[in-house]
Order: sequence, then C-alpha cells, then structure tokens
Amino acid sequence: MPDYLRLGVNIDHVATIRNARGGGHPDPVRAARLAVAAGADGITAHLREDRRHISDDDIVRLTRDIDVPINLECAATPEMLEIALRHRPHAVCLVPEKREEKTTEGGLDVAGQGNILSPFVRQLAGAGIRVSLFINPDQRQVEAAQQVGAAVIELHAGGYCEAVIAGDQKSAAAELAQHHAAAAAAEALGLEVHAGHGISFDTVAAFAAIPQIVELNIGHFLIGEAIFSGLDSAIRRMRGLMDQARAERLGARGA
Repeated sequence: MPDYLRLGVNIDHVATIRNARGGGHPDPVRAARLAVAAGADGITAHLREDRRHISDDDIVRLTRDIDVPINLECAATPEMLEIALRHRPHAVCLVPEKREEKTTEGGLDVAGQGNILSPFVRQLAGAGIRVSLFINPDQRQVEAAQQVGAAVIELHAGGYCEAVIAGDQKSAAAELAQHHAAAAAAEALGLEVHAGHGISFDTVAAFAAIPQIVELNIGHFLIGEAIFSGLDSAIRRMRGLMDQARAERLGARGA
C-alpha cells in the first residue's frame, strides 16, 4: 500500500461556467494552476464530442502550460484518438460517452468491446501515453482491461457515492465491497488502480482507505464547493481528508 495517494483535479466545470456565457472567463487553465498550487498532483479534462465544456484550445494550453501530468478523458473515437496522438498528454482515460447524458453514466463495457478498444489502447500506448479504462467495479471488466493492454483502470465510484447520499447503508456497503474486490483483482493482474466520479468530502475516506488505489480523480464536487469556500480551500481540505484516511489505514495495518 503506497503511503501517498495522488489527487487528480478535473477542471471541466470551470469550462462549463465559462461556456454558459461565452468569452474566456473563468479560465480552466488558471483553475488548473490554482489546483496544482493547492496540492493537486495532476489535472484531468474531458474533451467531449459536443465540446460542452473543455475545448480543443483548452487541451492545447493545458498540455503546453501545465507542468503536472495531464489526464485526457475521451471516448474511443477516431477523432479523439487523433487529438490524443497530436498532443500526447501523460495519460488518456477512455470513457463511455452518450451525447444526451449529463455526465458519464457507468463504466466501459470492456469485456463486450475488446475488439474496438484494443486498437485504441495499442496506438496510444505505442505513442508513450499511459492508457486508463474507466470501468465499473466488476472483476470481469478488470480482467478484460488487462487483456486489451491497458496499464490502468479507474473504478467508477458513483454507485457508492450515490448510496451514501441516499442514506442506503446496505447498498453502500455492498458497493464498497465490490470496489475492494475489483481493486485487489486489478493489482494481482498488474494494473494500476484509480477511482473517480462523484467523490465528495463525505465519501473520499472510503476510497482513500482501499490499499490498492493510488490516485483519486475528483472534479464536479470540488468546483461546486469552490463557490462557497474557494478552490484552494476545497482542494486543501480534500487533500487533508485523503491523507488522513490513508494514514489511518496504514496505521491500522501496522498495528
């Protein structure tokens, strides 16, 4: 279990606010710089087919101007492959995408789409880009991710987070057990394990305590919380909760 848990901050919804009115304010690249100063280890941005938040120019500026690793989330389409190969971010996380969805709904069906995903993974990895697949905490999908050649999986944390919000302790416990099992299976197969989607101050400790997870990617909650407390404060609080939960887990294992 690594002592340090990385935090990736997703700055998509800074761009969402900008795009609501047009122009250049607020600037997601400025938000990325603030996030790094507050303790983010990486920056995540999702370039969608319809460009509803992050734009192509944002990707140009992020990969050019931000010194920490950039994680480009995108769908497995020829257009996105070409963009990724042109800009060569540190990592690409392939996600499912439907034009009508408000946010990403569930993980990739890697087991059912291996023939489609394998060429994308191969070309991205061949360009020196670390490839992650966003999946539900399901052992079948974990095994399929390893089979198509991905180096990383990102577990879809939404089910657990939604159960916590609903106060459904039984469902939350079942979801968390699935994350523990999927993370352990992934590590045994040599995959690096991340988690993201829906994580908040109230749910981050559960994921920080999963020993195989080395990175959490958090966006919407932090940008929303920044309205009330500022981005720096929100990230520093999240960073502190992550560190505390990881330290407590390490202490419990050493006791």
